Amino acid sequence: MGLYNLLMDFDFKLLFLFVFIYIIIADFLKHRNPPNYPPGPLSLPLVGNVISLDRKHPHVQFSKLADIYGKVFSFRLGGDKMVFVSGYKTVKEAIVTQADIFVDRPHNALLDRFFSGSSGGLFMSNGETWKKQRRFALSTLRNFGLGKGTMEQSICEEIRHLQEEIEKEKGGPFDPAILFYNGVSNIICQLVMGKRFDYSDHNFQIMLKYLSEALRLQGSVWGLMYQAFPELMKHLPGPHNKMFSHVDAILDFISQEVESHKKDLDHSDPRDYIDAFLIEMENHKESDLGFTEINLAMCSVDLFMAGSETTSTTLLWALVYLIKNPDTQDKVLAEIDGVIGRTRQPSMADRPNMPYTDAVIHEIQRMGNIVPLNGLRITAKDTTLGGYLIPKGTTVIPFLTSVLFDKTEWETPDTFNPGHFLDAEGKFVKREAFLPFSAGKRVCLGEGLAKMELFLFLVGLLQKFSFCVPDGVELSTEGVTGVTRVPHPFKVHARAR
Repeated sequence: MGLYNLLMDFDFKLLFLFVFIYIIIADFLKHRNPPNYPPGPLSLPLVGNVISLDRKHPHVQFSKLADIYGKVFSFRLGGDKMVFVSGYKTVKEAIVTQADIFVDRPHNALLDRFFSGSSGGLFMSNGETWKKQRRFALSTLRNFGLGKGTMEQSICEEIRHLQEEIEKEKGGPFDPAILFYNGVSNIICQLVMGKRFDYSDHNFQIMLKYLSEALRLQGSVWGLMYQAFPELMKHLPGPHNKMFSHVDAILDFISQEVESHKKDLDHSDPRDYIDAFLIEMENHKESDLGFTEINLAMCSVDLFMAGSETTSTTLLWALVYLIKNPDTQDKVLAEIDGVIGRTRQPSMADRPNMPYTDAVIHEIQRMGNIVPLNGLRITAKDTTLGGYLIPKGTTVIPFLTSVLFDKTEWETPDTFNPGHFLDAEGKFVKREAFLPFSAGKRVCLGEGLAKMELFLFLVGLLQKFSFCVPDGVELSTEGVTGVTRVPHPFKVHARAR
């Protein structure tokens, strides 16, 4: 009996060893790199480079890898191999010069679960569906004021609401995050839903909170792990599960708005994006171009993310950098007083006459590094980049952090310096390597709106208030990294001017 047990134990160990070796060989054969594939850190079987991934700030780790392996390098998460493209010139080569090859998005396990049955919304759709949805969104939003004087008036009206909310704090310390998020979101709400929400609206506050937290988790190590191991992660406990409950709540919020729109829809007089989409759905009943109710929900969420999260986050970074650089804040205040004064509403016509303020806003966007990784792309066919082969079907990340901090493009890349955008005479200078909205065919469709909002909101706030932090508080520029990079929570005093 003892000999039998010994043999069984030996057979089990032999079987385990055989299975282990088989897995190693199978993994190697499946994931071996073709000749002239971009170099990268050594990866482990099955898990790739997951164990070595920087869980707090992956973009910092990828910047260091670019220093080691060059402008084009590879990285593996589980079974997903991806290629990072770094530096302004190489990123431009990919997303502008070779735009047709790098225009599509790869499969995304998270969004499959978020929006089952969707066509990918505005952000993740591909091919004719993406082209049609993007054109429809741009033309529809323009019809409802995007890029026009009416939109400028709406923003200025919202600024007055925001100023009133800040005045209620009476100079005491408050968290600006929710107020900024609410104010900026109301602009996109007017385009998408035809209305704004009061700052005391509880349901809207919850929706904004869920959206912000879902974005943070999606871009965190938990989101990356889910993307790498979806079948495993969907059964495991962890913070990633909050993403799905949050998105469900956001979808419920959007669905209620859609149902409300259906009840009093006037086909001859659409009021907003939802109305226009519902009408378009009836015109495309037999087509497969994404005009479905679930895709309406996803497109609406995409518009909220593009039109509120990034802009409100940039305004938060503006407070961080202006408070940490009081001389800069003083110069901006002086320019506002000299050009606009403290009573007249700001307008976009003022921006050419305010080069220093314009430069400061651009530098805040650069240093804030709001979307550090950019959206993923997938190659449509074999191509070369930086001298390396990028095979068809490869996931590619045009790494925006590497562009905004490119040592060959910026005089002091790691230091807050509005002079990056000023010439010797103090006039504003455009910089080619300033790509916070990405570039090429997938450039952010809300770029024009965001630029208008950033200028008008910031000038409108500084026209009425100067900002500082409570005594003894030192603001951090480290940030919390998700899909977007947001400042650590902080409180400010807004002193009436």
